[in-house]
Amino acid sequence: MSPSSVWPLFGLRVRTADGLELRLPTDEQLATLIEVARAGIHPPEEMPFAFAWTDQPSPAFEREFLRYHWAARANWRAEAWSLNLAVFLDGAPIGFQDLVARDFAVLRSVGTGSWLAASHQGRGIGKAMRGAALSLAFDGLGAEEATTEAFFDNRASAGVSRALGYAENGIGRLGPRGLARQTQRFRMTRTDWAARPRPPVEIIGLAACRDLFGG
Repeated sequence: MSPSSVWPLFGLRVRTADGLELRLPTDEQLATLIEVARAGIHPPEEMPFAFAWTDQPSPAFEREFLRYHWAARANWRAEAWSLNLAVFLDGAPIGFQDLVARDFAVLRSVGTGSWLAASHQGRGIGKAMRGAALSLAFDGLGAEEATTEAFFDNRASAGVSRALGYAENGIGRLGPRGLARQTQRFRMTRTDWAARPRPPVEIIGLAACRDLFGG
């Protein structure tokens, strides 16, 4: 008996034509991704995340990293799920692309979040990995909308959203490091997604785990 036969999300694969593969990582791969994150995601004077998890010292950083991903597995329900897909480029782990939802069967709405190793930024990978997750959401799961947000000084994330076809959708506020900062919210509808050609994405193993997403 394999892990994917019991928990079929382990068999889910999302692949792009340019060598990216998104999938749930093993615990050994999570340990490698800790090293990738530790090597650098953003300059120390910046904080692009709602929770300042990259500020934590060792060993809290490593332990909380594992707890976060273990909790996503343990707390998965069709009514509330967080699909934390590791991003691999030509077999090497380089970051994470998350897809989250609440009451998906009713709302058909997903949110996204991600991080990418600094050494791989500026090459279009962030756009490709989010596009792959959106293909899973819209083409695979039948989502009706996708939302995201970014701090106003996070031009790279906002640029990915605009390049993919999101529309601005209001202003938010988040407070990492104890300081409230404004965010730009974005929204994409199924009509927006279908309005332009998209790079090909291969989705493998979805049929076996579709029921886990709530419809």
